[in-house]
Amino acid sequence: MTDGGGAPVERRQGERRQEERDRIRLFEQRIAAEQDERRRLALDLHDGAVQSLSGIALMLDAVGHAIDDGRYDTAREVLDAALTRHRQTIQSLRDLSFNLEPVALRDQGFEPAVRHLAEGLGLDENVQIDLDVDAAESLAERAQVTFYQVTRAALTQAAGRRPSRISVGVADTTDGGSELTVTDDGHVERRRENVEAIEERVRALNGRVIAERTEGGTIVKVSLPAYAARS
Repeated sequence: MTDGGGAPVERRQGERRQEERDRIRLFEQRIAAEQDERRRLALDLHDGAVQSLSGIALMLDAVGHAIDDGRYDTAREVLDAALTRHRQTIQSLRDLSFNLEPVALRDQGFEPAVRHLAEGLGLDENVQIDLDVDAAESLAERAQVTFYQVTRAALTQAAGRRPSRISVGVADTTDGGSELTVTDDGHVERRRENVEAIEERVRALNGRVIAERTEGGTIVKVSLPAYAARS
């Protein structure tokens, strides 16, 4: 049986059912990923900023006691240490805020934001980073954020392998999806947790991560399906 356009009705119905299953699966994965993100955020705050602020409070108490006892040199030393920890805590909170909402991506677009990220890392680590990411500009906002976060994580991981060159590329796939590729020529490592960290980032969009390790370096590929990349 066919419809007026000649396409089998059963095939059209099967495609619609598959699309609906994809939407349901994506929704469920987003809910699970958001729950994981909230738990991770709570742990980061508790183990990071909260613990640090608690330590600063104890140090300031010690400063007060030292002043009361007339130990002004000790008070000055503890106060300086507290100020240093305070500045570190502010930076950690800024980093956490940046990870949650990349301001540069929102204000400048994907390519300028990634270029800024790459230039900073390239100078810090003395490594050349090549970019070909214009294809990401047409992606949905959520896909751009995911690719940006993955790029940031993958570049940091790649820099740890002491490469001389890193390449970052985004390309459309034949099925309408999108693929991010990060390649480096650094020392080969076998740590699975690096891949798992990236997998957590793309799980909400039903993305797929493939890491290829050879004597020539490491290639990390992250693919998003069309319904996640474009809507």
